[in-house]
Amino acid sequence: MPVPAILQGLRLPVVCSPMFIVSSLELVIAQCKAGVVGSFPSLNARPEAAFGEWLTRIAAELAEHDRLHPDQPSAPFAVNLIAHRSNVRLDHDLAVCVEHKVPIVITSLGAREDVNQAIHSYGGIVLHDVINNKFARKAIEKGADGLIAVAAGAGGHTGAQSPFALIQEIREWFDGPLLLSGAIANGNAILAAQAAGADLAYIGSAFIATEEANAAPAYKQMVVDSGASQIVLTNFITGVHGNYLRDSLVNGGLDPDNMAIADPSKMDFSAGSSRPKAWKDIWGAGQGIGAVKQVIPAAQVVARLQDEYRAARQRLGC
Repeated sequence: MPVPAILQGLRLPVVCSPMFIVSSLELVIAQCKAGVVGSFPSLNARPEAAFGEWLTRIAAELAEHDRLHPDQPSAPFAVNLIAHRSNVRLDHDLAVCVEHKVPIVITSLGAREDVNQAIHSYGGIVLHDVINNKFARKAIEKGADGLIAVAAGAGGHTGAQSPFALIQEIREWFDGPLLLSGAIANGNAILAAQAAGADLAYIGSAFIATEEANAAPAYKQMVVDSGASQIVLTNFITGVHGNYLRDSLVNGGLDPDNMAIADPSKMDFSAGSSRPKAWKDIWGAGQGIGAVKQVIPAAQVVARLQDEYRAARQRLGC
C-alpha cells in the first residue's frame, strides 16, 4: 500500500513528534516550512479556546510561505489527540480538528473508532502510536490509517521493544503507512528506519534544543550536554513508562537509581495536567540526544538531517 499522498514529497521522510509543552506554535510552523511534518499535542494550546486560534494561524502562515516560496512548499502539519479516558478535552478538540479539517491526526493512549471516523469524514488521515504488535493490530482494526511504532529509546512515553523486532512483526501483516520512533536523531538513523521497513522516521528529541521550542533554557542546555547514558526509564512520573533526563530527576528531588513504580491506573490527562511536574520540571528526552550539539533554529536541524541522510544514501549507493 503506497504512502498517502499527503506524506509524499516531503523534503525528508520525517514526521516531527508532538512534545507536550515543548512543541510550540512557532516550532510547528518552522518544521513545516523546513519541509517536514510538524506536530503538536492539542493540549499545548491553552485555554482550550486557543486551539482553534493555533490552527488558524498555522494554516495562514503556511499558505503565505507557499505563496512566497512556490519552489519550496511547506509540509502539512499534524495534531496529536490524547485518547485516554481522562482527557476531558478530547471531544472539544476533536470537534475543532473536524471544523478546521486538520490533515493529519496522531492518536495515542487509546485507539477509538469514533475518533477515526470523525477525521475520515473530511478526508483526514489518522496515525496511531503503538508500542507492540498487539496494540498495532487493534489500532488498524478500529480504523487507523497508519501506525507509529514507538520503540525502545524514544523520548517521553516510550516502548520497550527493539525497533527491528517491532517493525518486523508489524510488517508481517501490515503494508500500510508505518513510522518508526526511538532514538532517531541523525540522517543515518532516518535511512536505517526505512531499511528496517518503515516509510518515515518520527523525530522529537532532536528538536527540543531549538530556538523555537517552548522549553526552558536549562532544559535545552541539558539536552545539548547529555547523551544516552543520562536517560532514565521510569513509569513513576505519569504512570506510563517514559524516558527522562537524569539531571532533571535529581533536580526534582528524585533518586534516578531508585525510582518507585507507579500505578498505571492513576494516569490523568485531564486538561493536560497529568502530574504537574511531568514535562514542566521533569524533562523527557530520548536516547538519541548525543547527536544534539547546540541550540539552533529548527530549520538548521532539518538541514543537518538532510545532509546526513544524503551522505548515508551515497555511502550505501542507494
